[in-house]
Amino acid sequence: MSIITDHLKEVKERINQAAQKAERDPSGILLLAVSKTQPVEAILEAAAAGQNAFGENYEQEAVAKIRSIRTNHPDLKLEWHFIGPIQSNKTRAIAEYFDWVHSVDRERIAKRLSDQRPADLPPLNICLQINISGETSKSGISPENLPDLAKAVSVMPRLKLRGLMAIPEPETDPEKQRKPFRAMKALFRQLQEAGFELDTLSMGMSGDMNTAIDEGATTVRIGTAIFGPRNYPVQQ
Repeated sequence: MSIITDHLKEVKERINQAAQKAERDPSGILLLAVSKTQPVEAILEAAAAGQNAFGENYEQEAVAKIRSIRTNHPDLKLEWHFIGPIQSNKTRAIAEYFDWVHSVDRERIAKRLSDQRPADLPPLNICLQINISGETSKSGISPENLPDLAKAVSVMPRLKLRGLMAIPEPETDPEKQRKPFRAMKALFRQLQEAGFELDTLSMGMSGDMNTAIDEGATTVRIGTAIFGPRNYPVQQ
């Protein structure tokens, strides 16, 4: 059994325990393995251990890995999530190679993704990124501007609006962690009550996963706890 297999088992057990504590069904929480800066071999190890969904931050690096896996392992059907900041000149590749994008925070980027999504693929699943902690260094739309962006994205023909994503300011105290997650859940419910058919709340990483699950996360993004530290320079 590989180290990655062991780590996956440990993370899934953490998810199960957090879900049970929150009186939630663990099957309703997706583990997204963040494979940025990890080699193809690490992704294949995780896939062999039953992991299906992978998150990538860097378009050029990710596309190279996706192409390699699809060419050399054509029977391996993985789900690819783009979770990093999006530059305008990167949208075509993201639209062509990914199943999900978690980091849409501008109508212009969303329109490019919709226009460039190949017609033979299903609509691209979209989460809108919220700058829930108001950090100037972070991507994401402000909560006040969320309703207008949600309306715009929801009618784009090659996109399917699925939910919201956030990367709150790092915090070790569980009660301080809880505040932004609770705010995200409130925004999520507000959009649902306004008629948006959302089912995905992407929040929580290795250090705050338990609190995120307690506050309603349906997707947790875990990297280092599965793969260990990055082991080669970012190819971007």
